[in-house]
Amino acid sequence: MKKAAILTVSDKGSKGQRIDETGRVLKAYLEKNKYIVHYYKVIPDEVEDIKKELRYICDELTISLVITNGGTGFSKRDVTPEATLQVIEKHVPGIGEFMRMKSMEITPRAMLSRGVAGIRKNSLIINLPGSPRGAKENIEFILPFLDHGLKILSGETSECARREVDL
Repeated sequence: MKKAAILTVSDKGSKGQRIDETGRVLKAYLEKNKYIVHYYKVIPDEVEDIKKELRYICDELTISLVITNGGTGFSKRDVTPEATLQVIEKHVPGIGEFMRMKSMEITPRAMLSRGVAGIRKNSLIINLPGSPRGAKENIEFILPFLDHGLKILSGETSECARREVDL
């Protein structure tokens, strides 16, 4: 079983004014796909709070897959991508591009999503939309393809070893 973390970014959710349906949907999907959700938290849309949690999850808990949801839209309070970009060491643009491409097959509004993905130490951080439907669609698009990258990050396999097999 692989470890995952879910970080929901929501002002109302952090104050108990809204139930985190998106976090529940993501947790169920990850568990169905052999992940253990080792950490889950709802925090407000604040850059410093997001950065602090991402550093804690990656640096202290060393969780390989970190899924955020919320804060990826156009609202002035939507700051998840900005916080993520400040803590990652390597940007992984293909993940966000692929999610937007697949999502635009469902709705053209997907082009407005600003979610990013990147690596911090041995963790992969991926920003998903805050809506339950959008988050579930996006995790379904990408999860089947993440295993190889997560194995490389964990040291379980190397990129060179994979290339030799492909030759």
